Amino acid sequence: MKSLILSALFLLTLTAFTAVDTDTITITGTVTDQGTGAVLPHAHIYAASRLNGPLKGIGSAGQNGKYKITVPSWTKELTFSFTGYDSKKIKITGPLLNVALKETKNNLSEVVVRGYQKSSKEKTTGSIFIVSGKPVQNVPLAQVEQLLQGRVAGLNIQNSPQYDTESYQEITENGFKNAVQHPLSTFSIDVDAASYSNLRRFINNGSLPPADAVRIEEMVNYFDYEYPQPKGDDPVNISTEISSAPWNTSHKLVRIGLQGRDITTDRLPASNLVFLIDVSGSMDQPNKLPLLISSFKMLVDQLRASDKVAIVVYAGNAGLVLPSTPGDQKIKIKEALNQLQAGGSTAGGQGIELAYKIATEHFVQGGNNRVILATDGDFNIGMSSDAQMQKLIEQKRKTGVFLTALGYGMGNYKDSKLETLADKGNGNYAYIDNISEARKVLINEFGGTLFTIAKDVKLQVEFNPSKVQAYRLIGYENRMLKARDFNDDQKDAGEMGAGHTVTALYEVIPVGINSRFSGSVDELKYQAESKPLTRNNSKEIMTVKMRYKKPDGNQSKLIEQAVTDQSTPFDKTTENFRFSAAVAEFGMLLRQSDFKQSADFDRVIRNAKNAIGKDNEGYRSEFIKLAKSAKVLANELLTNEPTKKPDEKN
Repeated sequence: MKSLILSALFLLTLTAFTAVDTDTITITGTVTDQGTGAVLPHAHIYAASRLNGPLKGIGSAGQNGKYKITVPSWTKELTFSFTGYDSKKIKITGPLLNVALKETKNNLSEVVVRGYQKSSKEKTTGSIFIVSGKPVQNVPLAQVEQLLQGRVAGLNIQNSPQYDTESYQEITENGFKNAVQHPLSTFSIDVDAASYSNLRRFINNGSLPPADAVRIEEMVNYFDYEYPQPKGDDPVNISTEISSAPWNTSHKLVRIGLQGRDITTDRLPASNLVFLIDVSGSMDQPNKLPLLISSFKMLVDQLRASDKVAIVVYAGNAGLVLPSTPGDQKIKIKEALNQLQAGGSTAGGQGIELAYKIATEHFVQGGNNRVILATDGDFNIGMSSDAQMQKLIEQKRKTGVFLTALGYGMGNYKDSKLETLADKGNGNYAYIDNISEARKVLINEFGGTLFTIAKDVKLQVEFNPSKVQAYRLIGYENRMLKARDFNDDQKDAGEMGAGHTVTALYEVIPVGINSRFSGSVDELKYQAESKPLTRNNSKEIMTVKMRYKKPDGNQSKLIEQAVTDQSTPFDKTTENFRFSAAVAEFGMLLRQSDFKQSADFDRVIRNAKNAIGKDNEGYRSEFIKLAKSAKVLANELLTNEPTKKPDEKN
């Protein structure tokens, strides 16, 4: 008994000694307004990165103004900052440190105020927000003083993530085109899938996505389809299929499928990767930087000794966290990731400059040279507009370095900026809303995401006017090209990765079908009406042409395939056809498309169920659940009253 008591006393003494002999201290407190006592949500906290070293963002307060941080025991003071307030240095006097910040004397050149609408093609959802360093927008100057005093109805000067400032490029849907007047349809391919995972986030959170967040081609291309592999020297194969359109059975639906050649991981070329990671204050949320770090750790596990990785971060400034390191030094790379913390403003342009510099310095001839940008897209220091970022990335793609953009977070998410960067930077774009999506993008689709097999891939379809009255390309609005761009090798287009599939759907109005979409014109006064000329009574409905370049090439190669007008009954088509049609119909419903015609949630669910196929990863099953949830949300929107949960048997 005596020995047990002595052992217990020894353990208590050891525990007490360990607690005192620690090399870190934990500090808690609340950040408030000095004048009113109101809490300041998400105020940023900085400390010296080393003894007498430069300041580094180490955390931020929560929505309630409270914070809890752990710092080295030698840390003597902390710096607190909040937009519109003077920064303040506070000496550490104990584990409890409450801070009151003084409001900065108002300077109109340092305030941006936005209301419910922004007058440009970039749509801003939600309500109101304020950002420093830009001119006042959307508020009459006569009201600015009232605004700063909080006296303008409907406006709020608080800069808080609780306001929704997400932005999306405006989409004007492709309409039907007359096949006589416009026989050619030309566009760049799109392998991005960000729109689908982003709208999934909206629906799972209980709301329908904004219409401009719905890019139907990205929804369709989120899923894998079993198209035939290329057999010759070309890295891409073309396949087609025709049936009736589910939402209008008098119209035809034509599927064009591209299949990129599969390459096993051990045969992939060596990679020279630069992780470009946003560590600004806006990334200090669980679904941002922590999820990002977990995502990149999974990617690191896929790397080989022949691969190289460098890590560049940016907040107020950009810096190199990890020099180019062999891929088999996984512990070293992961330790560098573990040290990342969020804090500060967002100098995205500066980060891009440094990342491309590092990638170029370690360029691998014949290898995969790529910057992987991970951010919420909310750049606010230096270059920040979509146009500025587009110009910068267009310059950088000339280096031969490709780009992958990974988007994270919500509330202030800038989809428009990330889509532009990926589109113009010879790259691809994914939205990571959870760890399962990270696994899909960075493990299951490792080759397609990171290894380009064909660049500047363009499609041009010529329709036979003796068979086709009018046609409409579903989606790809942001990827449309002029007819002459198809043969112009200077014109940028999309990239395909190893094993990638690309699907394009055309809705076709056959000749002889009366349709409100085909349109009509009065008889011409000065020239005779003429019927379209056809050659050899062709049975072809169209010809599909594709151009592509090798990843390191500058001259394109042409692939051409004629398509015979042979239609299969819808229920006899492949699972690829029926499932892609269901996804497209779902997209039209979410967009409330002018061309949705008889589109219906129940048919979407039914057709998707009947075309679920193998579905090894469960992505198609998840789509069905998503469509059911969207049906409930849409019904509630129409009736303004709760709707019963969808019957699982529907």
